[in-house]
Amino acid sequence: MLNNLGGNTLITVTVLVFVTVLLMLEGLYMLWRSYKGPEARKIEKRLQAFSAAVDRTSQAHLAKERMLSEVPWMQRLLLTLPRAHVLDRFILQAGLEWTVSSFLLVSCVLGVLGFFASMVIVHQSLLVGLVVGGCLAILPLLYLQNQRSRRLTRLEKQLPEALDLVTRALRAGHSFASGIQMIGEEMAEPIAGEFRMVADEVNFGVSLQQALTNLGERVPLTDLRYFVVSVLIQRDSGGNLTEVLGNLSRLIRERLKLLARVRVLSSEGRLSAWILGLMPFALAALMNVFNPEFMSPLWTDPIGQTVIKYMLLVMLVGVVLLRKIVKIRV
Repeated sequence: MLNNLGGNTLITVTVLVFVTVLLMLEGLYMLWRSYKGPEARKIEKRLQAFSAAVDRTSQAHLAKERMLSEVPWMQRLLLTLPRAHVLDRFILQAGLEWTVSSFLLVSCVLGVLGFFASMVIVHQSLLVGLVVGGCLAILPLLYLQNQRSRRLTRLEKQLPEALDLVTRALRAGHSFASGIQMIGEEMAEPIAGEFRMVADEVNFGVSLQQALTNLGERVPLTDLRYFVVSVLIQRDSGGNLTEVLGNLSRLIRERLKLLARVRVLSSEGRLSAWILGLMPFALAALMNVFNPEFMSPLWTDPIGQTVIKYMLLVMLVGVVLLRKIVKIRV
């Protein structure tokens, strides 16, 4: 009987320990989900995006305290920098979940690694090390700019459809605020998220005029600012908002068609610019493979190294000029 009692007690304790561990794991998971889960991250991202606007009124101040860094002393340091909030807005416009401190940290690490790699491993001069470190340090900025350009391009292409949706909502008898909310619910990202923020700001107590102004500040698109200005003027002076938005949507579509036509016509020039920019490097690589003795003075002789440095500088100027020539704004 004692053996049975001991066995039953062991089974009971084992079951209780198992249930306790299971409940502890469930509690940890629920705690993680409340702070880092999909819903929490979605809410945090939407609240962070509010800080991209420059509104400083008391109505919107509650949702605008965005952290530039999770480290307190770094947060205080970044608040003293005049361009920290501009960089933060740039990151938000790119749609990335970065902070200013993480961006600067990655840039500094890449720059230091490039500098020491060129100085210690390749045994180059101090000037070359600084150039290599600077080139690697700006890689995160180039990636950020590329992501921002792609996101703004998607927003620009989605804007006519969004205006048509608002126009149809107004013709069906809905209010303008309801049309804005429909864009956030029915359209795809990224334009749905931006207009959803406008609806959230209005629900939080911000005026529609200030919410639209914040939208124009968050998304630096000329067409979108035309939309904001048109709505604000119509609310002050009156008029047929449906007709205004319909004409604006048609104007944006025609401009995008003209831009696509210009890109097609300038494709030959852009291809020529790519060929002229990459041809010297391709020829140098091929000559170095098939005739290394002919190319060796460029790497070993000081005069050859000086020639390469000035050649790269002149090529950089040429690439900038070619980019200005083939880039046509419509």
